[in-house]
Amino acid sequence: MTIQEIQHEIVDEFSMFDDWMQRYEYIIDLGKGLPLIEEQYKTEDNIIKGCQSKVWVHAEEQGDNIVFTADSDAILTKGIIAILIRAFSNQKATDILEANTNFIDEIGLKEHLSPTRANGLVSMIKQIKMYALAFNSKK
Repeated sequence: MTIQEIQHEIVDEFSMFDDWMQRYEYIIDLGKGLPLIEEQYKTEDNIIKGCQSKVWVHAEEQGDNIVFTADSDAILTKGIIAILIRAFSNQKATDILEANTNFIDEIGLKEHLSPTRANGLVSMIKQIKMYALAFNSKK
């Protein structure tokens, strides 16, 4: 699936819920299903700067695609990074760089987070794009 197709799928899933309590529960469930980062990658270098919680993101190339793994010490933040990894993992670097993140606004996530969590969300997206930029520039 393309990044855009995955993003549409996420928007559709979130539209099934009537209120934000249900959406928060869903985000937490997504976090519980996150493929965890290996302990060796839980380092300072992989921590997202600007997050209230600790969030680690690791990226590696597999063929032409970038595969992301992550973890967080906060359950809601873990769900947020799970959404981003679902959208951007197993994709080409150029596709990640060209992808927009409007789906975040479409599901209303940013407006329902505290300012520090919203800043963390922006930092997570920036880091994912930075990994894509780094892998892309090696080619």
